Amino acid sequence: MAPRKPQDLTPEQLFLQPLAQLALQDPEIEGLVFWGEAAGWPEDPAEALESEEIAFWAEGLLPEGFSIEWRILAAEDGKTPGHIRLYAWEAGAAPPAETAGPVLAAARWPVTA
Repeated sequence: MAPRKPQDLTPEQLFLQPLAQLALQDPEIEGLVFWGEAAGWPEDPAEALESEEIAFWAEGLLPEGFSIEWRILAAEDGKTPGHIRLYAWEAGAAPPAETAGPVLAAARWPVTA
């Protein structure tokens, strides 16, 4: 079966596509999950996901009304992906600016113009 063209993908699939592609390219990539709380954002992740769980985890939250932001952070070389950070919240402030290293790519759901 041929891969779907970008114009055939739903907005949700387009949002998650970079995560799924990275997981296929790098099966060792890890996703760190951070949950927004009324008191703010924790410093430490709530859980770590294996590569094949990352897009699936985020996909499950999209129809539930959660806001999600993902960031692909660089490895020590500053150029290749080191890990993914996933931020999820229902209300309150968006996640703070990244301080853990250079961000190679990022996206937020819901997508706003």
